[in-house]
Amino acid sequence: MGREITIFQFRRWLLAYAARIIENESHLTELDTAIGDADHGVNMRRGMEKLQERLQEDAQTEDIGTFLRSVAMTLISAVGGAAGPLYGTFFLRAATSPTNGRSVDLIQLTQMFRYGLDGLQQRGKAQADDKTMIDTIQPAVEAMEAALAARQSAAVVLAAARQAAHLGMKHTIEIEAKKGRASYLGPHSIGHQDPGATSAYFLFETAAEALTTFNSSGNSSERAA
Repeated sequence: MGREITIFQFRRWLLAYAARIIENESHLTELDTAIGDADHGVNMRRGMEKLQERLQEDAQTEDIGTFLRSVAMTLISAVGGAAGPLYGTFFLRAATSPTNGRSVDLIQLTQMFRYGLDGLQQRGKAQADDKTMIDTIQPAVEAMEAALAARQSAAVVLAAARQAAHLGMKHTIEIEAKKGRASYLGPHSIGHQDPGATSAYFLFETAAEALTTFNSSGNSSERAA
C-alpha cells in the first residue's frame, strides 16, 4: 500500500486519458446529441489535443502540484462549454491537496481525488443522481476511500474506483437530468447516458491502467487480485 506514485505516472495517466477521449470523440458527440448541445465530443477532443501539447512541453515539471495546476489551466482555456471549467476545477482543487514533491503515496492520491470532487460540487452545485459527471466521480472516490481504509494496494484501490465509476456512468441512463442542458428535457432525458459522466469514467479507467504499472524509476507493477 505504501508504494509511491510518481509524476512520470501522472503524466502517462493524463496522456492516456487524452488519447482515450480523442478516440471516443464520436461516441461522446452521439451521447451529447441525444440530450445536450452535441458539442461535448469536439470540445473535449480540442482540449485533449492542447493537453497533449502542454504535457510534452512541461516534461520537466518539478512537482505534482504544479503539474496539476498546469493541467487545470490548460483545460479551462482549451475545453469549450461547461466541461472546461469543471474539469479545470477538479484538477485545480486536486493540486491544493498535500503532496510530496514528485511523488505521492496512496493516501495522498486518494485525497487528491476527494479534493477534486469537493471542488466540482462547490462550483457546479450538482449532487449524486443529478445526471452529471458527479454520478461517476463521487462513487469512484468513495470506492477509493473504502478500499484504502481496508488497506488494499494501489491496484485494488484504483480498480475499485474504475468499477464504481463504470456503474455510476451506467446509472445515469436510468435517471432524469436535473442540471445543465439535459435538464430542459425533463423525463425525456431518462434512457440516455450522460456524456459528462462518460468522459469522467475515462479518467478513472485510464488511472487504473497508468498509475499501477511500471514507472520511470523501475518500480514493479501492481495488479489487482
